[in-house]
Amino acid sequence: MQTLNVALGERGYPIHIGPGLLARTDLLAPVVRARKAAIVTNETVAPLYLERVNQSLGAAGISATAIVLPDGESFKNWETLNRIFDGLLLERCDRRTPLIALGGGVVGDMAGFAAATYQRGVPFIQIPTTLLSQVDSSVGGKTAINHPLGKNMIGAFYQPKLVLADTDTLATLPDQELRAGLAEVIKYGLIRDPEFFVWIEENIDALLARAPEALAYAIHRSCRNKAEVVAADETEQGERALLNLGHTFGHAIEAGLGFGAWLHGEAVAAGTAIAAELSCRLGWLDEADVRRIRRLLERAGLPVVAPDLGVDRYLSLMSHDKKVEDGRLRLILLRRIGQAVIFDQAPTATISDAILATCR
Repeated sequence: MQTLNVALGERGYPIHIGPGLLARTDLLAPVVRARKAAIVTNETVAPLYLERVNQSLGAAGISATAIVLPDGESFKNWETLNRIFDGLLLERCDRRTPLIALGGGVVGDMAGFAAATYQRGVPFIQIPTTLLSQVDSSVGGKTAINHPLGKNMIGAFYQPKLVLADTDTLATLPDQELRAGLAEVIKYGLIRDPEFFVWIEENIDALLARAPEALAYAIHRSCRNKAEVVAADETEQGERALLNLGHTFGHAIEAGLGFGAWLHGEAVAAGTAIAAELSCRLGWLDEADVRRIRRLLERAGLPVVAPDLGVDRYLSLMSHDKKVEDGRLRLILLRRIGQAVIFDQAPTATISDAILATCR
């Protein structure tokens, strides 16, 4: 096991990474600090891992109620969120009852938002079971649901008490989900860690083959990068926005196609390809850099051709992005591989040309 800490003073918390952690009562129970817990999971993950978490809690004399949600991005909405509240109220859960998110990013986001708002805030624990959630969404306290006009538009910053990333859960992850998680891994190399980007290029085949040491290293280094950014800018007033490379375009793809049509990581990969193209057209990246980025995404089995929604549709959906300030769209672009910037001066015509070039 490896452990990182998110340095947020009294609200800081550990990230434990390694195999066999679902059975580690000594890691989970001390954070619960109650005799009852609520586990939020979904119909896919529950048959695989719910009983292990129940056993871990039970060994410490903690009873747990399970709230099992439908699986998929299309269910990340008010209706499904209310199912969590219904379960908590029916079981008479109080302010000391922690919510444990057992699943991927959708489960974590919704359970976290429920924890932030149920009785004005209850303890929250993340047990991510997908690569994407282990390297990104479980860390940093972003919680939200989707709105038909935009992804993650309704939510709160609410930090967990613990992140328990059991790498054994990746053994049951479908290949498509594994590839989607690699989009976020690649992102860290692109925005701030060029040595990591080179390491990914050299080890992408091992990651796709689920080599335990390669996966553990990628998860640890990704989490270290994110923990450093979150500690410096918890509520995304500056540097944390850099973590959204590819996301403004990617969120437009998800909303434009209908949530769930593409996995989040797939949309981020295509969005990253657009961001790289735009960075080149602005005179920062050279064409060789763009080819290098696209090549790594392709080797990871990720899309680099964006769906043709029409430029006007892209621009309309992007106008609802959370990074819009005073009507100006702030994009995350690349000065070079390993250095991202926040930029709000890109001409609309240049953005349009980059979108068209990547939709070809």
